[in-house]
Amino acid sequence: MSGEQGPPGQDLPEGLDRPEQDHAPISWEALAAELAATRELAEGRGEQDPGAWDAVAAELAARVAEQPVEPSPEPAPAPQEPDPRPAPPQDPTPADVPAGEPAPEEPADELELLDPEELQGGLEALLFVMDDPVDVETLAAALRCPVEQARTGLAALAEDYDRRRSGLVLRRVGEGWRLYTRDEHAPVVERYLVDGQRSRLTQAALETLAVIAYRQPVTRARVSAIRGVGVDGVMRTLLTRGLVHEVGSDPDSGGGLYATTPLFLERLGLESLADLPELAPFLPETAAMLDEHPDS
Repeated sequence: MSGEQGPPGQDLPEGLDRPEQDHAPISWEALAAELAATRELAEGRGEQDPGAWDAVAAELAARVAEQPVEPSPEPAPAPQEPDPRPAPPQDPTPADVPAGEPAPEEPADELELLDPEELQGGLEALLFVMDDPVDVETLAAALRCPVEQARTGLAALAEDYDRRRSGLVLRRVGEGWRLYTRDEHAPVVERYLVDGQRSRLTQAALETLAVIAYRQPVTRARVSAIRGVGVDGVMRTLLTRGLVHEVGSDPDSGGGLYATTPLFLERLGLESLADLPELAPFLPETAAMLDEHPDS
């Protein structure tokens, strides 16, 4: 092996040659072996010149600066154990929704469990104003509570009526629920309805009925003008008895038009309104009216 020139004025000892590939990565283990071999070679030759070792150090420093250092292998990361806890559910994001499908809408009103007293009161109020059987889903939507809670509340309400022998009973009819009067109180209800139908009409009710019978269809305001007094209370009585009913609305005033019913003819024993007696004989004579009201 031929030696190479080091720094000015210094020669490298024989045996310290440059590697064939100057740009190969430096291995620290190979470098240490080479230094040891160089030292043994120098000692074998009896070379104890300090300048020679300075040239060796300079040569090694130049090689370290010119060539890349071989990176030491990094330890492999330790494997991580899987978390036994289940991952929390995540709401789908717009990126998770497939193309062409609409994103799920959030509910406008969240359902919540109601207090038992609030639930029972709400069910009673709704059932009281309902004319027809109402299903559980409609009641739950009105109360903004789960359907299952509304179903449980209806069963508890029906049981409470039966337990305290209330005058009302809650029954399921088809797919809906409705309030009824208890069967044992039917005689009381029937007595009230029958006696109310058989009671005599007051003089004010008879006068109002006569105006409607002869001027029908007529508005409530027109009846009040003819009688000279308000007739709201009397009209409610006649409507409740089924003697008059609303048949339309006045095109001019928009008020309701009222006429007599078939029950009115039945109670008077008439076949039609044409059988009503003539009104003229019951009217005062014109001369008598002028004498009593000269300013008319």
